[in-house]
Amino acid sequence: MKIRFAFLIPALAALAFTGCQTATTPPAEKPAAWTTMFNGKDLTGWKSSEEAPGVFTVANGELKVSGGRAHLFYGADGNASFKNFEFKAKVKTTKGSNSGIYIHTMFEAKGWPTKGYECQVNSTHTDKKKTGGLYAVKDVMDIAPSTDDVWFDYYIKVDGKRIVIQIDGKTTVDWIEPADWDPSKTLKNMDGRKLSAGTIALQGHDPKSTTYYKDLAIRALP
Repeated sequence: MKIRFAFLIPALAALAFTGCQTATTPPAEKPAAWTTMFNGKDLTGWKSSEEAPGVFTVANGELKVSGGRAHLFYGADGNASFKNFEFKAKVKTTKGSNSGIYIHTMFEAKGWPTKGYECQVNSTHTDKKKTGGLYAVKDVMDIAPSTDDVWFDYYIKVDGKRIVIQIDGKTTVDWIEPADWDPSKTLKNMDGRKLSAGTIALQGHDPKSTTYYKDLAIRALP
């Protein structure tokens, strides 16, 4: 009996430990389902600043951005709100075009958005800051990972204080916002470059820029 009991004690201990682990380990939260942001037919679900009217048009399932400075904000009132999320889209630049994808921003009727970060879209524009950079924070300089007139995949992830940008599956930015981040100390006229929560916005940059977007989708992260 003593021998059997000796063997039984470790087995019971293992069962007790396993049961304790199971009881105290919460199930992992899953990301939400992907939400389609653009229906390919019109601008339903978006709001334009219309600083330059007619910059955002839709044809052949594509969102065309051309004709001047204006910004298109996601949300019926331009103020959807996301904190942690994944975003993806297909983008196509043309010769000399410049655009951008703003995150954690808010609707503004004119000017460059003052809140949130800009993820750069620029293959051949004279601005040295190229596609896939976090504008004026973590830039991709001089050589773009994108090519004019060719669709490429744009991916953005915000998780806590971390921002990841990928172009065609290759990481161009993996940056963590410092706890003491104060953009006013390093970024002229960009005091709002910080993570909080907010919407997505597409940028119309100048009259000579023409850029295309399609297959835009987003999903919230836990």
